[in-house]
Formats: sequence, structure tokens, C-alpha cells
Amino acid sequence: MRMRTALATFTAALAAATCLTAAGTAGAAPARGNACSPAVSIDRFSDALDKTTYEGTFVGNFSALAVDRDGSLAALSDRSALFGLDAKTLRPTSVVPLADEKGAQLDSEGLVVDRDGTRLVSSETEPSVRRYSRDGRILDRLPVPSALLVAPAGRATNNLTFEGLTLLPGGRTLLAAMEGPLSGDAADTVRFQTWQRTKGGHFRLSAQYAYRTDPGLGVPEVQATPDGRLLVLERGFTAGVGNTVRLYLADPRHATDTGGVENLTGQKGVRPINKTLLADLVDCPSLGATAKQPQPNPLLDNIEGMAITGRDRGRLKVVLVSDDNQNPAQTTRFYHLRVRT
Repeated sequence: MRMRTALATFTAALAAATCLTAAGTAGAAPARGNACSPAVSIDRFSDALDKTTYEGTFVGNFSALAVDRDGSLAALSDRSALFGLDAKTLRPTSVVPLADEKGAQLDSEGLVVDRDGTRLVSSETEPSVRRYSRDGRILDRLPVPSALLVAPAGRATNNLTFEGLTLLPGGRTLLAAMEGPLSGDAADTVRFQTWQRTKGGHFRLSAQYAYRTDPGLGVPEVQATPDGRLLVLERGFTAGVGNTVRLYLADPRHATDTGGVENLTGQKGVRPINKTLLADLVDCPSLGATAKQPQPNPLLDNIEGMAITGRDRGRLKVVLVSDDNQNPAQTTRFYHLRVRT
């Protein structure tokens, strides 16, 4: 999602205090190696694709990443373009335009490469989840609960709907994360919706869960770990201060199904998804990165996409990407992390 007024309006006051606290520690390098925290380290970053084009298409606006069937990276732009990237060099190798059923562009935000190579793509406009062929043809559209639709059809706020999308281990359960709360829910509570795969290969609506964010932050991305837990990115922005980006490990397995709960207000009897902080990325070493606008750590930008690309010595290899919004003051930046869960 482009960091628009909608998110800034309801989070600015709370986020300012959070971000200013982070800014005070920005200059402190981790004690050992490239550690961001005891659980997370950063290997490197790359700005190689910043403000470039490929076959006449702007390379940027990235909102999601996924590992393709051949080991390459699929990178989704929120301007309706799906790029193929070389996993080692990040060099673009293909681009496929995406559209809705009427041929209009999507505000495409979440991406899953399914086991047959088809692409599941969420758009936060309606919101929606569609299945596409590798060449961009629409194959299916998943049902969405009415409450999660943008008002006045539902209770969601425009541009604060489906951002994260992930397929849980085994391939039967798909999960989408709302970025912001529904009208009537607590300001720090967002909903995660799931679908179950049917025998015909379609998906039917399934359980829904509550996830509590840190004050002033929203959820731009979520990725399932091999053991069925979730890596969750939380992110916020304060003008003149910069971005807050935190990585959490979350476990939905004992959370309450909130599909039938109209308003989530922290009431007893509703167990939200349990989460544990892995790292606040402000604490990562900057590695010589520079920022084009104020940031509490020059390494930070508007991070939106995340993919788990493998495992090395007991740690998950995780790639993040920032959405530059095609803005001269922002950067398309890839981050290579190692995460112990």
C-alpha cells in the first residue's frame, strides 16, 4: 500500500511517540556482527533496482514477494505488474500485467505462488483475492466476508484492507491480513481471514482471527513459517521522523475464530493471535545505507514485501523489499535477513 493519508490520520499521534523513541537509539550499532536483535541479523541490502525500468515498465512500487516454482523471485507491484527476478542478482527477467475482470488496474498488495504455479493476488481496493495464470489471465475469485469490504459495502477503510497473503504449510489454508481495523473494532486490532482449499481446487471461507498491532502500526505483510506459525511485519510512518518497521513471530493455532464476532474491542473470551517481537529494524546496523528523507535509521524505508527463501544453519533466510511509491524521496531496497524462530 502507498502510505496514504488514511493510515497516517488514525495513527499519527500514537506513532510519533513510538518513532521518536526509536530515533533516539538509531545510532547504536548491535553488539555483535550484523545483528538487529538476538533473533535477527541482516546480511546485506541492495538498491540496484531503484528507479529503473524493464521493457518499458517502471521497476518499483513493490508490495509483495514470493518464491516461484523455479527458485526465482516473483515481485508484485501495486500498479498491477508482476515481475520475475533473478534470485541472486535481482535482475528482472519478465513482467506480466495484471487487471480485474473489466480490464482495470488493481491496487495489488499480496502474492502467493501456488503449488501449480498459478498466482494468488490480493487487491486492497474492494478488497479481493484472485487467482491468475502465469500469463496474467484470471482463473478464479475468492469469496470475501461482507464486513471486510470497503465502506459503505462493509466496514473496512479504503487502502487499509488485504495487504499480506500467505499459504500455510500443506497448501490447504490461505491467509490474508488486513492492514488496518474495521469500523467498530479497536484501533489496535486487525483481522486475519483464512480460506480452505476444496476438492475442486477452489477456496471456501474459513476461520478468522484477531491480531493486535503495536500502537500506531499496521500490517503490510505476513508469511507462513515451515512449522505453521507466521512472520508478521508491522509498519508505520511519521512525517519528519520516518518509518517504524518491526518483525514479529505469531502463532494463530490457539486464537479464537472471530468470524462471528461483530466488534473486536478487547473483550474477554476472544483470544487474539499470540505474537513475539523478533526485531525492531531500527536496531539493525545501517551497513552504509543512505536515506532520501528523515529516518531513525538510514537503512529503513517503506518496507512492504517479504518472502522466506530457504534455511541456513537453523535460521530462515528472509528477503524484504520496500515500496518506493515511484517517489524521488523513497527507495526500492531489498534486505536479506536471517531469522531464528
